[in-house]
Parts: sequence; C-alpha cells; structure tokens
Amino acid sequence: MKSVSIRNVPDDVYTKLKAMAKANRRSLQEQIKYLLEKEVKLDRGSSMVKAYQWRSRLRDREFVDTVATVREDRDR
Repeated sequence: MKSVSIRNVPDDVYTKLKAMAKANRRSLQEQIKYLLEKEVKLDRGSSMVKAYQWRSRLRDREFVDTVATVREDRDR
C-alpha cells in the first residue's frame, strides 16, 4: 500500500478533520483515508462524458409520446 503526506493543511481543516475522526471513533489517519476512498468512489467522470454515454446508449431506441399515452389511459 502506498503512503501520502499532506503539508500545509489549514488549521481549521485540521481541527474539523480531527473532530470528525473523534466522532466516528477513528484515528485522524483512518478518517482521512476513509474520506479519500469515499471521494474516489464518487468520482465517475465528468457530466459531459456521462451525457455522451447516455446519448450513445439511447440513440437507437424509439420513444412513445407519454402525453398521448396518459390521455388514452384517462379515456378508458
């Protein structure tokens, strides 16, 4: 496993991280590692890439007119 060193952390950020660690019953190092892992898992690429992927997936699909479908349903 690799290690990372962070320098010049602002005092207020350090204090908040320390408080978060204590509230979660973790060491400061465990808390920072947890937050980094959580952030990396949330990062799924830019929204433009996601939009392109969805457009590619849906390109050949036919869509129905939902308004017409709802009206037909109400007329029954």
